[in-house]
Amino acid sequence: MAALRARTVLLTGSNRGLGLELVRQLLGGPRPPAWIFATCRDPEGPRAQVSARLPLPPAPAEANVADPTAITNAVKIVEAKLSGTGLNLLINNAGIYAPVTLDTVDSEEMIRAYKTNAVGPLLMAQAFLPLLKKAARESTDKGLSCSKAAIVNISTVMGSIERTAESFFKPVISYRCSKAALNMLTKCQALTYGETGILCVALHPGWVKTDMVSVCGYCPADLTVDTSVRGMLSILPILSEKHSGSLLNWEGKVIPW
Repeated sequence: MAALRARTVLLTGSNRGLGLELVRQLLGGPRPPAWIFATCRDPEGPRAQVSARLPLPPAPAEANVADPTAITNAVKIVEAKLSGTGLNLLINNAGIYAPVTLDTVDSEEMIRAYKTNAVGPLLMAQAFLPLLKKAARESTDKGLSCSKAAIVNISTVMGSIERTAESFFKPVISYRCSKAALNMLTKCQALTYGETGILCVALHPGWVKTDMVSVCGYCPADLTVDTSVRGMLSILPILSEKHSGSLLNWEGKVIPW
């Protein structure tokens, strides 16, 4: 199995669930990154588990993806730590989820979901674009890859318009609509940033047993966090320009838009 060779990685939503396990498995891999920036809204808060649960903690930083000022501050922290090198991999994992239907959702919930699930990844990519471009320029790798420079947006099959009918027993309207917007963003990023050597892809981690999913009592998850993350990390090293702009599941299978 190919190993990810990204020297510098930044993840959002790293305080628990998928984000925390991504950090853990990246640190424990055969070629761990020299820098892993594990960001979340409140690194010192009661729900932040990164420092407490990892024996070799990454560099924590506050990055509330719904707050442009917090993102700008995170860029300054990362730039200072990297001392002139670029950022190889940005994983936009932070997301929110509410069990709302067409009858119960309101404008505030829709805006809240869009700000975190779609606007946040947009702003993160904009803010860290200079560091991603720098990594791409300095790389000797040919083509596009996650070891060179990449944006990975953690999305969901529930953002797929074509496959909505088969999963609509989980309405979660604000989540679906905001993730469909994230999928469109991924496609637009691929068409725009690919010319500068940056791979852009969306990943569906599967229906995973996490705290976020637990709020939806009628939607039992059948996949462990460990299995999902192992699958996604096995996919990242083999992604190339032919995958850029695609939505893939945790096993590497393409999901239609």
